[in-house]
Amino acid sequence: MNAPLRVAVTGAAGNISYSLLWMLVNGDCFGPNQPIILHLLEITPAMEKLSGVVMELEDSAPRLLHGIVASDDPRRAFDGVNAAFLVGSRPRTAEMDRSDLIRANGPIFVGQGKALNDVAARDVRVIVVGNPCNTNCLIAQKSARDIPAQQFSAMTRLDHNRALGQLAARAGVPVEKVRDVAVWGNHSDKMYADVTRATIDGAPVSSKFEADWLRGGFLNTVATRGKAIIKARGASSAASAAGASVDHMRDWFLGSDGRVVSMAIPSEGWYGVPKGLIYSFPVTTTAGGKHEVITDWKVDDFGRAKIKENVEELEAEQAAVADLLGA
Repeated sequence: MNAPLRVAVTGAAGNISYSLLWMLVNGDCFGPNQPIILHLLEITPAMEKLSGVVMELEDSAPRLLHGIVASDDPRRAFDGVNAAFLVGSRPRTAEMDRSDLIRANGPIFVGQGKALNDVAARDVRVIVVGNPCNTNCLIAQKSARDIPAQQFSAMTRLDHNRALGQLAARAGVPVEKVRDVAVWGNHSDKMYADVTRATIDGAPVSSKFEADWLRGGFLNTVATRGKAIIKARGASSAASAAGASVDHMRDWFLGSDGRVVSMAIPSEGWYGVPKGLIYSFPVTTTAGGKHEVITDWKVDDFGRAKIKENVEELEAEQAAVADLLGA
């Protein structure tokens, strides 16, 4: 057994976390020999609900769980943590547009960024799951001035996994046969699931399916999958979101073994994306927290237009919270 990792989860009594926590304590993220100490953060009104979650975790008796810290204080919840899943955020209501949601959630991520900056381990790796996750990540990262920007990321792995699943289902093959899909941009309906370099069982995806479907029905299905799930089951896609966050963090800690994965990270100007924007790129990851953007991806005219569209959307989101980015 290794020394325990301290792993923070916010919104710890919520639906996504209810799936995520058991994946963590069962070794799905950090490996079967990596014990963890869970640091669980909730808002004060949800602390009683969180106490029930803690009881269930204790009753499960997972061998990798070496302790639990449960708190409504971000400084206590983030104290010494090596990994942080920022899941909790205010949900969008019927009367809210996206800019309203950004404004409502922004102050939450200012406070959490500052707390991470003050008390987290210096090697902490942060994934923002709570939506709108790209801009929430930017707010948290800008509020954590002493933590390197590249230790912050936002989750587009759910879009990535949805793309893999759609291609595999249409081809009638296991998902492991599909490789080198990439998601560009924002976690929104404007995200671009790029299959120009993707293969199915070694053959180019472009040789398997018609271009009209790949640029039409396929993209639309991936982009609107969350809405379709809500319509079908009357609740949001909590389990698949939890699984995607585990996939993201596992590859960040243990490496992607040469596979192309998608992460939203602070841009360094790649592909014309303005520096500092939290933007999803095709990356590979290696054990030890390194992610490298694939810089020789051949982007066609359709892809360039999609990349630009996502830049414009994210810049508009950034402008809506400009006053929070100097916090």
